Amino acid sequence: MVQCHLRLSYVDTQIKDEDCGFNKNLFCVPKHYEDDLERVFIPHGLILDRTERLARDIMQDMGNHPIFALCVLKGGYKFFADLMDHIKALNRNTDQSVPITVDFVKTKSYCNDIPTGTVSIIGEELSAFKGKNVLVVEDIIDTGKTIQTLLSKIKEYEPQMVKVVSLLVKRTIRSSGYKPDYTGFEIPDKFVVGYALDYNEYFRDLNHICILNEKAKEKYKL
Repeated sequence: MVQCHLRLSYVDTQIKDEDCGFNKNLFCVPKHYEDDLERVFIPHGLILDRTERLARDIMQDMGNHPIFALCVLKGGYKFFADLMDHIKALNRNTDQSVPITVDFVKTKSYCNDIPTGTVSIIGEELSAFKGKNVLVVEDIIDTGKTIQTLLSKIKEYEPQMVKVVSLLVKRTIRSSGYKPDYTGFEIPDKFVVGYALDYNEYFRDLNHICILNEKAKEKYKL
């Protein structure tokens, strides 16, 4: 019997290619998804702990001036909310305290589990970024095309600073090579859902980040 587990390199929080996560029966998952999940890949508690540390790192780098935080929807909303909670806690409980402005932009670049090759951006009037210190909050960077398209549009409006934090960065041969300023976890080339990451709008209501089984991909396919 193959023993699967999760190992992290604490130098760069890299999850190894051979790691396959945890038995889903060890965790609470919604009953309507029990048959759709192969494994729990990153448990909710680990996500929250890593997010708390990211908040501290961001405040160390950006905490001298007001921060304009931009959430990339839809997949980024849970990570964004938890990250903002941790930053607000630092504002309350440390000597370093800065105003945070929040806004939202929606991007779409997937159909089923395949990148479409095109990026659509809907939402915020980007001229609001002029002269601001902008923190872009992403759920996952795969090829890098979506975030690079968004950044090119933001930079047209001459912000003072732009930094990107992504909960996940995927190691894939499709990658453009783009790396964010802050990374939660670097993961293998697996299609993951949960913690607001979706498969055709399903699975956003999972607390954990999980791996879908092939039957589920076919079941929810467009």
